[in-house]
Amino acid sequence: MGHKMLPVIPAGDIRRRVAELGAEISAHYQGQPLVCVCVLKGAFLFFADLVRHITCAPEIDFVRLASYGGATSRGRQTVFTKDMEVDVDGKHVLLVEDIVDTGRSAEFLLHVLEKRGAASLKICAFVDKHERREVGVAVDFAGFPIQKGFIVGYGMDYAEQYRELDAVYELVPE
Repeated sequence: MGHKMLPVIPAGDIRRRVAELGAEISAHYQGQPLVCVCVLKGAFLFFADLVRHITCAPEIDFVRLASYGGATSRGRQTVFTKDMEVDVDGKHVLLVEDIVDTGRSAEFLLHVLEKRGAASLKICAFVDKHERREVGVAVDFAGFPIQKGFIVGYGMDYAEQYRELDAVYELVPE
């Protein structure tokens, strides 16, 4: 069975909103030690575009997570497959996500970074999606709120496909 791709967020809207987010983040953190952390793989395009608009000279780092658990089990264990290298003790940390959906990954990272001594923790997400939110995670800097649908493009994938697209589409079964 195939699928069709319906446009959701055009490339021009993405460029404008990313520039706005960069200005908001720069104003918020001006003069403070900031570490921007890209959550791989999905956020890599958004992160690259965003940090070029952040003017407060942030440190940059990357993290990658994996969740493990039985297919019939609700219990999941989140682990790092690539941990951060920058020390965050006493620094402000901005987690940059492609999408905050259930909120579980963001919640895990917030707890870990809090234990590592971050001065403050905030989340910037390209997409803030509430359809499947399971935990009370707040997105502090949201690119686009989307209520539902399976979206791809601009770093987000389906089976490792479509990440390279410069716009966002909803995948709909035909």
